[in-house]
Amino acid sequence: MKTLLCFLTCGTLLMAACNNQPAKDKTAGQAAASGNTAEAGKASDLSFEEKVHNFGDITQGEKVEYSFKFTNTGTSPLVIEDAISSCGCTVPEWPKQPIKPGETGFMKVIFDSHGKSGYTEKEISIKTNREGGYQVGPKIQCNIITK
Repeated sequence: MKTLLCFLTCGTLLMAACNNQPAKDKTAGQAAASGNTAEAGKASDLSFEEKVHNFGDITQGEKVEYSFKFTNTGTSPLVIEDAISSCGCTVPEWPKQPIKPGETGFMKVIFDSHGKSGYTEKEISIKTNREGGYQVGPKIQCNIITK
């Protein structure tokens, strides 16, 4: 028990010593070093008009789709590099060309309910040219009724 406590204490002190600057300051320093401002992370940003679409009751085996409208709320062109869902039954389709600031686009989500039953919720993760990798995108919901 004393060994575990000593190990945790040393680990905590080591982490504190290695992290002299808060993460926010490091990010700003890196942005300045690369010639970008702290606002560079917001240069292109994706904002969905509707974050959740509920299809209601659908029949097992049915394919449904919905197009989510989004806007580039940033100050530079937005490029969607990838979009994935939590399973292969949900397939997102997105524009491949850059979306200019203030312009809108649509992300179509197709859901195949084959082999599924009951309440289902699927979320889309989106990777864009903005900092931070994947971000949470829209989600679909439905109740699948078996035949």
